[in-house]
Amino acid sequence: MVISSLNTARLLELLRFIEACLQELKPFSTMTEEEFLSDRKNPPFVESYLRRSLEAVFDIGRHILAKTYGFKEIEYKIIAKELGEKRIITKELSDTLYVMAGYRNRMVHFYRVITPEELFHIVVNNLKDFDSFIKEIAAFIKAYEEKIKPM
Repeated sequence: MVISSLNTARLLELLRFIEACLQELKPFSTMTEEEFLSDRKNPPFVESYLRRSLEAVFDIGRHILAKTYGFKEIEYKIIAKELGEKRIITKELSDTLYVMAGYRNRMVHFYRVITPEELFHIVVNNLKDFDSFIKEIAAFIKAYEEKIKPM
């Protein structure tokens, strides 16, 4: 069911934004924990780019669900769940996004308890989740564009 057209140009722009954020984060993923923690500017830098990436992920999800299924004002965890249930992304990625949504909420509402060590752990172990999201959404956009292409 299509409520109105997806703004695929906007979605692709947001995917590129996530990719740009990942480029900023990737140098931290090769650091040792000691190196990462030795500069007090590293954790807030990582936190900022991580939060921006998460916001873009959920902006993309919200747009897709609103335009294709008529959803309105969806919480991030619901966006994650619905993207999987509607088979826009895999169930596995949906489950991962659900956890990411919780972390985003923690970053925004409980920012004082986010530790440099956990940011290091995320930047070392979880950037691949964003890569998976980019691949799956790009495939969704391609399929969408094929479907609406005039014959």
